Amino acid sequence: MTEPDLNLLFALDSLLAERSVAAAARRLGLSASAMSRTLSRLRQTTGDPLLVRAGRTMVLTPYAEAIRERTQNAVFEARAVLRPATPVLDIASLRQMFTLRANDGFVEAFGPVLIAQAAAIAPGVTLRFTPKVEKNDKPLREGRVDLEIGVPGEMGPEIRVQALFRDRFVGVVRSGHPLAQQQEVSTEQYVSFAHVVTSRRGLLSGPVDEALADAGLSRNIAAVVPGFSAALAVARTTDLIALVPASFLMNKATNEGLCVFELPVRTRSITVSQLWHPRSEVDPAHRWLRQFVLSVCRTLRPD
Repeated sequence: MTEPDLNLLFALDSLLAERSVAAAARRLGLSASAMSRTLSRLRQTTGDPLLVRAGRTMVLTPYAEAIRERTQNAVFEARAVLRPATPVLDIASLRQMFTLRANDGFVEAFGPVLIAQAAAIAPGVTLRFTPKVEKNDKPLREGRVDLEIGVPGEMGPEIRVQALFRDRFVGVVRSGHPLAQQQEVSTEQYVSFAHVVTSRRGLLSGPVDEALADAGLSRNIAAVVPGFSAALAVARTTDLIALVPASFLMNKATNEGLCVFELPVRTRSITVSQLWHPRSEVDPAHRWLRQFVLSVCRTLRPD
């Protein structure tokens, strides 16, 4: 039985990821004509066109879509097998960049400590934080992200999940706000003022509104902003009430000019987790990263 040419696997991975012969050629350092010939070989080997023309672009065939993740995982595994053996990980000499996808609240609350401690114990490690544009596991599956931080959303069943800490929402007003001196804010007081809501998708309601609705009450939403930093900026200069995770206020600089109070209605707590793809499960450097993030988060977790 003729063995397959495994070099085709790496070319296939590039073609499926780039969806372009020219881009895949650049990725592998080949000429466009060489990659075109490789695509012809792949079509002959698989019995499928793989990439087809759709207007001015190329799109994957259904078969190509079906094998895309398997191909990527096979390439990751092949590269892992062919790396030099590293039985003992020397953190002090590790040279690696880790990409963590997290929202701005996590970065502001935990980022400074994570960066400072990583610099002290692993000076060759770079922590790169990227925003969460969409809530799915695509960046993890494609290897563009090492760790996802947040509440598990639309994730595949194979994605590994580990809880970091429990969080909750709190109300925030400026220090001169009429509610700032209240030891306990009632539901009537809470809804008597207008609110600024945080939502990347422009949503106007959430768990707080569901709890208020059970009591026959509702909030007056005066503004919607895309991030918690913006919500606090609005609350700091107006009489609007902001709603943010307690962890977001762990940085004392963030709290300046603000007063925090517990919500007058009960809402479900939030479990913030770290998520990763199983291909990284036993990688020594990735295991160190996960333990490092877990340790920092559980030390600094909000009260």
